[in-house]
Amino acid sequence: MLRQGYLKSPITWREITLKNVHGLWIIFDPYQKPDIVIYHCHGGGFSMGSCYFYLEFLLAWVSLLKEAGYRNPAIFSLEYTLVPDAVYPAQLEQTVTGYEYVRKIVGDSSRICVGGDSAGATLILSLLLHIAKQPDYEIRRPGYATLISPWTTLFSTQNRNTASDFLDANQLHLYARQYAGSEDNLNNPLASPGICKDGAWWAKASPSKGYCILYGSEEVLGPELRDLIAFWRKNGCAVSVREETGAIHAWPIASMFLCDTQAERQKGLTDVVQRIRQVIEIE
Repeated sequence: MLRQGYLKSPITWREITLKNVHGLWIIFDPYQKPDIVIYHCHGGGFSMGSCYFYLEFLLAWVSLLKEAGYRNPAIFSLEYTLVPDAVYPAQLEQTVTGYEYVRKIVGDSSRICVGGDSAGATLILSLLLHIAKQPDYEIRRPGYATLISPWTTLFSTQNRNTASDFLDANQLHLYARQYAGSEDNLNNPLASPGICKDGAWWAKASPSKGYCILYGSEEVLGPELRDLIAFWRKNGCAVSVREETGAIHAWPIASMFLCDTQAERQKGLTDVVQRIRQVIEIE
């Protein structure tokens, strides 16, 4: 309804098309340079979903950042190509291109917070590992990362179904194989970041202010994620974690659509904004 003009938002948004990348640019004041940008990748198992589905969530995110004190917050949400129209490394290449677009707008990469949920968070972790391999990684890496229920390891025997989570381990593994395109890529850290056990690589990949991770205690992906968090901390990466008791996969996203009150709907997102505010200073 927003795209067709039936609804209006006080926050400006428009569709962006680059050479091989599409997405949504959302900004409080389009006539001023942003003082913070969220670079966002949506979830959906690499085979479904769209940044347009997240539009209400993204508009609320910009609004909450403004309320937190940022002068002109903005978000670029990437519309990457889904499986089967493309497989790895096409999505990672698009993620890199989109990040470089944002970096040129902001100038100072420490003002960028990368974020995503589920498979989108996988792409963000792959992006961070990619940046760490570049000779100028120190000036390219973002200031912070906010990850919601990241799918850290594409194919893992630790992925077990739970009584309440809507994810199914067998279906996840099917999506993993489809995205990877080959068995070899399931063992490639740039495709499946959780298999990277190189502490030095992760230390270089870590955003300058570290990570914020939100997930539910009933996650199918929980065991792998807990292992990666422990590994990060062991290797000096700063990680702030909220494990929501009794919650399912991507609960901050689900809450936005399923809960009744504004406070409940924005509970996870409000927490994310508060953590960003603690590490990325107001200019």
